[in-house]
Amino acid sequence: MEDTELGIPLEGAIIRAWDGREYVCDADGKAVISAPDDRTVIIRAAYPGYESGRTALAPETAKLSLGLRLSGVMESRELIIEASRPETGETKTGRSVAVSEREIAQTGEIGIIQDVMTTIKLLPGVGYAGFFNAQPSIRGGDPGDMSAFLDGYYIDNPYHWGGGFSIFDPRMVESAQLSHGVFSVRYGHTISGILEVTSKKPSPTETEFELSVNTSAANFNLSFPLGKGGIMFMGRVTYYDPVVWLAKQLAGSISELNVINYVRVAPYIRNGTITANYRFFDDLEFQAAGFWGMDGVGVSFENSSNEDGLHSNSDVSDDYVNYQGFITAGLSWNPRNDMLLKGTVGAGYHQMTIDGVESYDISKEFSDEFNARYASFLSGFASFKDPYNFTTETVFDENTINANAQGRIDWDWDIGKGFLGAAGIQELFSHYTDKGFYRLLMETSFRGLSNDDKAKVASQLGQYALPPELWDYLIIHYPTSYAPNVDNHIFSTSGYALVEYKPPDGRFGAELGLRLDHFFLLGKGFSVSTSPVLNPRLSTDFNVLKDRGLIESLDLSAGTGLFSSINNMVSMVEERFNLSEGKPNRSWTSVLGAKITFPYGLSFNIEGYYKYVFDRAYIPVEAGIGELKPKPSFDGEGRIWGIDVMLQKIQSRYWDGWVSYSFNWAKYRDPQGGNSSMGYSGGNRGTDWYFPSYHRFHNLNLILNIKPTPRINIYTHFGFADGTQLTRITGPITSYPVYVLDQDVFIEKYRRAGVRDENNRATPTLSLDAKLSILGHNEKKKTQYELYVALENMLALVYSAQGNTRFNTYTGKEDTGSNSASYGLPIPIPSFGFKISY
Repeated sequence: MEDTELGIPLEGAIIRAWDGREYVCDADGKAVISAPDDRTVIIRAAYPGYESGRTALAPETAKLSLGLRLSGVMESRELIIEASRPETGETKTGRSVAVSEREIAQTGEIGIIQDVMTTIKLLPGVGYAGFFNAQPSIRGGDPGDMSAFLDGYYIDNPYHWGGGFSIFDPRMVESAQLSHGVFSVRYGHTISGILEVTSKKPSPTETEFELSVNTSAANFNLSFPLGKGGIMFMGRVTYYDPVVWLAKQLAGSISELNVINYVRVAPYIRNGTITANYRFFDDLEFQAAGFWGMDGVGVSFENSSNEDGLHSNSDVSDDYVNYQGFITAGLSWNPRNDMLLKGTVGAGYHQMTIDGVESYDISKEFSDEFNARYASFLSGFASFKDPYNFTTETVFDENTINANAQGRIDWDWDIGKGFLGAAGIQELFSHYTDKGFYRLLMETSFRGLSNDDKAKVASQLGQYALPPELWDYLIIHYPTSYAPNVDNHIFSTSGYALVEYKPPDGRFGAELGLRLDHFFLLGKGFSVSTSPVLNPRLSTDFNVLKDRGLIESLDLSAGTGLFSSINNMVSMVEERFNLSEGKPNRSWTSVLGAKITFPYGLSFNIEGYYKYVFDRAYIPVEAGIGELKPKPSFDGEGRIWGIDVMLQKIQSRYWDGWVSYSFNWAKYRDPQGGNSSMGYSGGNRGTDWYFPSYHRFHNLNLILNIKPTPRINIYTHFGFADGTQLTRITGPITSYPVYVLDQDVFIEKYRRAGVRDENNRATPTLSLDAKLSILGHNEKKKTQYELYVALENMLALVYSAQGNTRFNTYTGKEDTGSNSASYGLPIPIPSFGFKISY
């Protein structure tokens, strides 16, 4: 890189590669970058005071020269070299792992919904979540605890379809970084991990256009230059109606797909994104982003069946609609050549509406087994009728709205001699409302009821004589309800300060910081405030070896620190909960890691970690007759440790990819959850230590890209995850009496004895995906295209993870085979796509 007119090298010039990675030129104006050998890519160059440069890098190009021209005269000014904010879009052992635009395109642009989370779920430390789930567990943490940011803006709900997929379309993303170690005190609002997504930036000099069509959606990107910046429009819309129609046709021959017949309104996603940036002066730059999206689905089902003596009529109608949008803007200013001041503000809106009614009418004769055991006890009851008839109805009606505003100011100061100081403040305000009505049906043993509810049942049945042993295990079926009436104003205030040391030789680095978080909730007739919590963190890096034989570098890292977050369920509290104080979730995390870099772009990374979780929020729920009674608690604990390994080969001519393996051990305890019928974030698993439902010990992912020619890429993914915990069956399926309280009738149901066994788990989950991409361009290489075909879940026809068998709770009939525990569709999933860009 050199000055076009003077021919002098431009030390410190920034080269931005096609995948979003940045390279800094050395004293000779040179930089070594990695580039794919299968297609032509565009690289950009920038240097303060110079016009930005842009050129095409053709396959197999070994050396390229690029000159920049001064954009004007600068008098009595020093040139300021502005680097990326620390820990943004970079992989750092013990802190974070990042994926580039190219890696996201290879792994995330696949399937019926293309999603950045498809790529994130392949990284070390990320638990297997299944097909329709964009909320994985991060290093044993609760799936809902991962925080997401887009260009520095905190997103309240970064999901479509209730968490099935994320809002991050791969074509809107330049890079993504998952921070799940001891990351900087600049970031908070989590005790598990942070997903930082950087959106694509428009070119300041070229008009760019991209259009893609795939199995279920169409996408477009349109960018306009503004001289010193640009503006980009992006959009996505699904067209699932033909996919649903095809699935309905296949349901006739594949019984597992019969559920598709329920769909009345095909699932849909529609969203749009705008990003813009403009550099007013050499030391002042403006950035902005906006997002709007909606998604929904509707199901309706009516059916009558008469099988195994059970006659039932079903009527189901459910609708789900979700709206969300936000806008954010920021200014970056260099008041001096050694300082950076950045301010960001934003506002967002999220509304979710659920409207559903499910009713069933059931009639059946009592079995001979039941009559032999219980008829003599129950024959005197007017409620004992053979055959019996009863109806059930559940109602889901809820409308939640969350409007938020947020702002932050960050200040960095290059103190000199390798030291960097930084400080910042952040404020997040939310106005959360939740209105609706839920009618649920519960079944609880008589002895498990509260004293008041026991009295209600006894007064209704007391006129009949029941033997004591029947009272002990008589099951009561009763309706309960919950009508949320939430109107809360929530303030989350944070501040931080840090000192970072990174000398020029790079042999040792460290960051010591302190973060303060405070939470305050103002509701109707009550308020809740937490005590301010201090979160100190220390991270260190050591370069042990450099350029020794086959080892280019050996680096060690160690870190420890405290983290805090607020459980989203706390936003739903009301005055009737009698909550006098609250606490944020806390964790103490320590990480030890090592990274070895070899020639030819090969690297090996291993990290071990331990987390102690304390003051964890969970909500035991007393499901009483007539009303649910939530009882938030803040004394939950967790113990988590594990190892993450990653062997990676960066992009090369013939092959690249990575292997990631994670071992995770995670147990939680809810001291106040022993007597609860229900619970959120735990709360109903007793007072003993337990593995959470999402826990898996082992996760393995193998990603391999093979490039036989520059225009062909073959992507393959193999995944392995051991099973989740299963109840161990200890007895046969037997019938038992159930008293339906609101209809004064006895019915017969079936159950199977079982106990919780930590060593009893479902069989492993195996996944195999493949994608064939054909790449090309026109003669002038300004127009590029890609055509791909893919097949996910290829092993579904020959293997599916298995668990306990299922059975009909009204007839006792056991299903043939065992219960599938694969958390995915039972068939291979084909997909295709075409993309063209200019």
